[in-house]
Amino acid sequence: MAFHEYGRPIEVDGGLAVRSKRGKIGEQWWSRRFVDVLEEICDPGRLSRGRAYARKGQVMDFALRPGEVTARVQGSRPQPYRVTIRVTAYDDGQWDELTEALAARALYRAALLAGEMPREIVELCADLGLPLFPARLDIDCSCPDWGVPCKHGSAALYVLAEAFDDDPFLVLAWRGRDRAELLDILRGTAEPDETPDPLAVEEQPLDARLADFYAPGISLGRLRERPARGSTPPELLLRALEPPPIRVRHIPLVDALRSAYRELGGPRPS
Repeated sequence: MAFHEYGRPIEVDGGLAVRSKRGKIGEQWWSRRFVDVLEEICDPGRLSRGRAYARKGQVMDFALRPGEVTARVQGSRPQPYRVTIRVTAYDDGQWDELTEALAARALYRAALLAGEMPREIVELCADLGLPLFPARLDIDCSCPDWGVPCKHGSAALYVLAEAFDDDPFLVLAWRGRDRAELLDILRGTAEPDETPDPLAVEEQPLDARLADFYAPGISLGRLRERPARGSTPPELLLRALEPPPIRVRHIPLVDALRSAYRELGGPRPS
């Protein structure tokens, strides 16, 4: 027989109430992405009750360690419930691979060293088989309610999402590497080689080029050749622009367009 918690929750003095009082919780793209994951894999009714708990400050405290978040959530009974949320923490070898990939990209490295989370990190992690955000969550709660997540677990998840808002490096710390260690490693790696600008032209004085000033830079025959595909990703424009708040079947429009851009930018049949 399943038991349910009834009655008004006991108010908490100094609880961790989220700032958002209506609408979605999470302001930064990484915390919104985490909330999107929650809403895809969790029961919407339980999430709704969890949001109400998170907004009332029923989460008393929480702690994040590699692979695990623990929290105490006050319900209607005197004893707070204990919530544990687990994900896979990556080992040193996996983190070495991921850190090397991040350090090899100048923009990603610069953004992280500046305390920012580059949007492209989600795709980079996925390409390495080390997803940044979990596809499922292992949640335990000491309450007698059935179902995962219960409202106490949902409240803890929303408080965690807003904590990600304040410190994006918590997303990485949950996967096993804290901010200080990651940044120390990135600072200690050599600067990645900059991609040469294909439009850059070496300046030369006019009197040195008088004899061949009107000569073409390359033979006319080579103009018919298709230039070799460079290292610039076909979806670079999608990365540079601010993504619109539009979804196609719950998938962000930018993510839906990315595969189409890659297909259009791929090698053409001979």
